[in-house]
Amino acid sequence: MRDRVRARLVGSARRLRRLERRELAEFGRWIENTDNLIHLTILFVVPALLALVTLLSNATTELSFLLFPPLASGTYTLFADPEGRYASPTKFVVGLTIGALCGWAALSIFSAAYGVTIAELGLRPESAALSVFMTGGVTWLLDVEEPSSFSTALLILVTDQARPSEYVITVVLGSVIVATAFAIWRDEFYEERAHYLYGTTYGDDHVLVPMRGDTAESTAMFGARLAAAHDAGKVVLLDIVDDDRVAAAERAILEGETPPESVASIEDQIAGRDDSEDAADNGAGDVNTVDAADVESDDEGLTDEAARRATAESASRLEAHAATIRTRVGVPCEVVVASGDPGQATIDTARTTNCDLIVTPYEADHGSLSPFVRTVFRGPYDAITFRSTTGTQRWKRILVTVSRPGDTAHAMIDFASRLAGRSGNVSVCTCISDEVERRPAETRLANLVETVDCSIETRVARADIRDFIQSNAGAYDLVVLGSSGERSTASRFIAPPTFERLRDVDCDVAVVDRGSL
Repeated sequence: MRDRVRARLVGSARRLRRLERRELAEFGRWIENTDNLIHLTILFVVPALLALVTLLSNATTELSFLLFPPLASGTYTLFADPEGRYASPTKFVVGLTIGALCGWAALSIFSAAYGVTIAELGLRPESAALSVFMTGGVTWLLDVEEPSSFSTALLILVTDQARPSEYVITVVLGSVIVATAFAIWRDEFYEERAHYLYGTTYGDDHVLVPMRGDTAESTAMFGARLAAAHDAGKVVLLDIVDDDRVAAAERAILEGETPPESVASIEDQIAGRDDSEDAADNGAGDVNTVDAADVESDDEGLTDEAARRATAESASRLEAHAATIRTRVGVPCEVVVASGDPGQATIDTARTTNCDLIVTPYEADHGSLSPFVRTVFRGPYDAITFRSTTGTQRWKRILVTVSRPGDTAHAMIDFASRLAGRSGNVSVCTCISDEVERRPAETRLANLVETVDCSIETRVARADIRDFIQSNAGAYDLVVLGSSGERSTASRFIAPPTFERLRDVDCDVAVVDRGSL
């Protein structure tokens, strides 16, 4: 009884941990959207800053409560648009201070004009008009225009007018606190958010490439270029030995065919490793390790020999590709031979080889993705299916099409910047249906690309995305699209993903899918 209860508690704890990891991963994807990050910052940071100022106001008599209205609105203006017109800590402090000083000057002018003290002047329309006029003129001439400065100019008129200097001191101290916090947040976190929040920036550098189809070599080079952008990058080339290959190897053995020397050498290594479990353990983590397939047959001896030969032939072919990658790209490259269902074997190999990105050749089945690619896209790892039409092995002019901000958009831009490098060019495009959408679209693209360190441009086109790509693809080496994996089945049925509607384009195409990890 006690054991059953303990087992249930352990199982429940494991499910809670899985749920926690999944929720944290979803939150990480959500906060990669710059708009979400800004709203979350406003929700928590702005109240914290005002609470700090309130704490100081309670501890000293120099801080007036009437500081808070302009300080709150000004703080929101800073954090809501960190790269905008009013996002300057210097202008924020100087603008609010000038507003308070202009209000004080207006009080002084009319108190002298009417021959009364400032305390006896009261709130007059002419003093309000003059304070606003002076604030607008001075901030314009000094190029420190700040919306909240008009609030400080007016609020000083309703403070304890016997001591207006205290309000000016209040404005200076409060605005300096907020401006300092904003400058630290923007420089140390917001500008560096790609390193803290975007998963592909510090990951997706161990790339697994299933060598399938006629474009496997170009796909492997594509994956190698992605991996080479990170210092810790590596490439793993994978081949799946199926029953047809084993049967062909059996026929070759029965007919007495002699394998090439390179294949025979690898076959001997596999046979030796089968005889020594220690040797297999020692080689499991080495570069260029080959994992032999486990194949069952009625005639075990012949089938084992055929499996070793099929594995050796596959490994020899992969090694030739790996040598090319090491020479041309300079990135470590391993080879793995596995067996079983291709899709599941690919995902299992990614886990055992510690890969976090799968790059597979594009495969279509009746106009849609093949079952193999769909299995990879449904898996836990980030994945790219690459369609090579030009045979090129360097991609310097890249078009990235973005429909909405988020983790997938950041991943596509990051992959494009890796391929383009400092000598290439990346264009990030979004398409709109109405002209009123242009400015919001431009802002979204600006938020997406401002953390990318390469030559990059943004384009907003009033056109259908398919027509735009087909018209402009000839000017690029590569077009990068999203997989639309977040869309429902019904939505994809009504409006198929863009990449499925692109039959003939004059450049290579890469479709990016974010995994569930």
